[in-house]
Amino acid sequence: MFEGATAAVVTPFRSGQVDWPALRVLTRHLVAGGLDGIVVVGSTGEGATLTAEERRKALETVLDEAHGRAFVIAGTGTNATDSTIQLTRSAKEVGADGAMLVTPYYNKPTPEGIVRHFEAVARAVDLPIIAYNVPSRTGMNLKPETAARLARIPQVVAIKEASGSLDQVSELVQGTSLTVIAGDDSLTVPMMAVGAKGVISVVANVVPGDVKAMVAAMARGDLDSARALHARLYPLVKAMFLETNPGPVKHALSLLGLIADELRLPLVPVTEATGREIEAALRRYGLAVGAAA
Repeated sequence: MFEGATAAVVTPFRSGQVDWPALRVLTRHLVAGGLDGIVVVGSTGEGATLTAEERRKALETVLDEAHGRAFVIAGTGTNATDSTIQLTRSAKEVGADGAMLVTPYYNKPTPEGIVRHFEAVARAVDLPIIAYNVPSRTGMNLKPETAARLARIPQVVAIKEASGSLDQVSELVQGTSLTVIAGDDSLTVPMMAVGAKGVISVVANVVPGDVKAMVAAMARGDLDSARALHARLYPLVKAMFLETNPGPVKHALSLLGLIADELRLPLVPVTEATGREIEAALRRYGLAVGAAA
């Protein structure tokens, strides 16, 4: 479930407020690129700094623009089980196809605590769940043996794996029933080569069609085409992570005229030097670049 090419969409801001028209434009851009899915208000969507009302409206906006042409997943994970339940319940109410729950950050729960957290959310809300393992942000790694316990919870159907370890991906594929989804753009092809079923991508905000083509090539076993697309995308992917995500991708999207180059504190726009590198990467890719909005 939730296989294929999915974008972790950014949340556009203008003058400190969510730019709802820009979110609609961006959603149409992603759908036109043929993506299978869209994750709303996850890490790339700066969900941690959005209010519950903003999260709900962002999800409603993307659902309305997607018109069922792509599945829509809500990022509802927090480091508090009660608030995660409330956000997941809200996502179900507005029609999300699923919820993505990051492992609780800062608290650093034990494996038993992680399992109980997911069990509590699953008991409270009947909605398919993607577990999200991103040690670089949470300070802890969701190990395959713990993921195997999560897989016994009926609602937990997939895992977004961003540990950077192909060994861990192999263990997840071979040792659990979960659909494994790449969480690192640069590792999409190698992860799919060992059994992952797609990617939740940052660079897909910029070039959704090419990410979709690469994932589709891997899915049909066309390694030569997938490798060529990976080689083309790789420099652009690296540019998207020159500074903390989503700063670079927001700058790129502003240069393409899709959104304003604005983040919500404590995140700030990229430095001028980084901005020049991002612009150069876009131009080398062949994209039409204008002045940042």
